[in-house]
Amino acid sequence: MIQSIARALFNSYSYSEYRKLITDLLKDGKSTGNEQSEELTNYSSLNETRMNRLEKTMKLSDDYSNSLGSLKNEYIWLVISEGWCGDAAQLLPIFDKMVDASNGKIEMRIVLRDDNLELMDHFLTNKGRAIPKLIVINKKTSVALAHWGPRPKGAADLIANYRKEHKVFDETIKTELQLWYLHDKGISTQAEIIDMMLDLDKENVEN
Repeated sequence: MIQSIARALFNSYSYSEYRKLITDLLKDGKSTGNEQSEELTNYSSLNETRMNRLEKTMKLSDDYSNSLGSLKNEYIWLVISEGWCGDAAQLLPIFDKMVDASNGKIEMRIVLRDDNLELMDHFLTNKGRAIPKLIVINKKTSVALAHWGPRPKGAADLIANYRKEHKVFDETIKTELQLWYLHDKGISTQAEIIDMMLDLDKENVEN
């Protein structure tokens, strides 16, 4: 796995580079990924609008910022994403705000799923290549310590319950999911990831 992580990091993007990539592709009527379609391009365009809004409105609480700033070790967050992914558009701006609050203890790098399937296949969700996936890497050893995603528990439960009842993932549940993110305001994502990071940091200090 370390080799696939190393290859992915070599071809990774910073958050600002990832955002520019999506913008540049949209100018040519394209999205990221191996598959190209009008539908995926439309999703990418909508997601760019969402990310622009979240970058302006997303806030971290002082407690969460202090927790991130108190980390003892250094980490890389390697995020598997694509521009057309609605969950990624909701979550990556939150990740970026959290990285900024870490006082340099966390660096985020982003890779495209379709360009890194070997890495993706180490982090499947219910045997599927669901994204985004945040992989926490020890910066000194390049070892993957944990992973999170593709969405916070409340959103995952919403999807699971809908699929159980309706047997599909359609436009109705996509709309309900985006409303869930809107009402949650990123709180669940922040809480889950910070709990994970504090546990990992404690383990690394003790070891």
